[in-house]
Amino acid sequence: MTTTTAPAPTREGPTEARTARANRTRRARNHPWAFAAPAFVLLGVFFFLPTLFNFVYSFTDWSSFKAEIGFVGWDNFTRLFENGDLGRALRVTLGYAVLVAILQNLFGLLLALLLERDTRVNRIARVLFFIPVIMSALAVGYVFQAILKPDGALNAILSWVTGTEVTTAWLGSTSWTLLVVAVIHAWKWMGLPMLIYMAGLKTISEDVLEAARLDGAGAWTQFWRIRFPLIAPAVTFNVATALLGSMNGFDIVQATTAGGPARSTELLNIFIFRTFGQGLFAQATTMSLVLFLVVVALAFPVIGMLRRREDVL
Repeated sequence: MTTTTAPAPTREGPTEARTARANRTRRARNHPWAFAAPAFVLLGVFFFLPTLFNFVYSFTDWSSFKAEIGFVGWDNFTRLFENGDLGRALRVTLGYAVLVAILQNLFGLLLALLLERDTRVNRIARVLFFIPVIMSALAVGYVFQAILKPDGALNAILSWVTGTEVTTAWLGSTSWTLLVVAVIHAWKWMGLPMLIYMAGLKTISEDVLEAARLDGAGAWTQFWRIRFPLIAPAVTFNVATALLGSMNGFDIVQATTAGGPARSTELLNIFIFRTFGQGLFAQATTMSLVLFLVVVALAFPVIGMLRRREDVL
């Protein structure tokens, strides 16, 4: 009877161990998560961590007037909703966001239809209309503030055209100033939906349009019955981004009106900026938390409604 004995385990030498470690390091470096890790670190440090602290500080009495920070529970929320300023700023912000979403998409769709043909002139025009998108929003706001003041360029042009002196304060009315600022915001960003709508229009098969023309459909019928329904995903993206993005508006309004006149254009972000500047840090973080929750609560039904519209069309 013979017995077999298992071979004794061999120990790796220094060279083999270094090679194994190098292979493991190489495999880790080539893993897809290794390339995404720096981006996740930056996202965590500069977005998730401040957002977490924003939730925490909303329930404290943090301010520049106290050396220590104490927990106060829901007192900040109670005071903000009781004095009415938060509700007023939210109403102004929602009105501004709706105006921007309508105007920005209207301007972008009209430009896409006008510049759809791939000609040299249209290519140059597309670049010109996209330039405001990459410009500083503060710079755009200050330029329009200079144009729209009573002794600005717009009134000078109107005075020359009409032959009478025009001194309209375009940014000084509590009735229409919010609309004027929304037009400026839509003008600055209309180049982006223009390109997205144009990309959607170019994906429509020419055979479908040719069949519609053979059936006697005019230009308007082709657009409303065929082309517009087929670019529904582009409409969803543009409306959602314009509406939710303008809820966080600040720079253009701050540069043109700074929330005036009579706080008629005071968006919630401007209100937060002023509150933080007064040293009331906890109240400012509470308002930013409310804005965050409003945007999240608005995003899901808006995107869901637009998605259902895509399915219907």
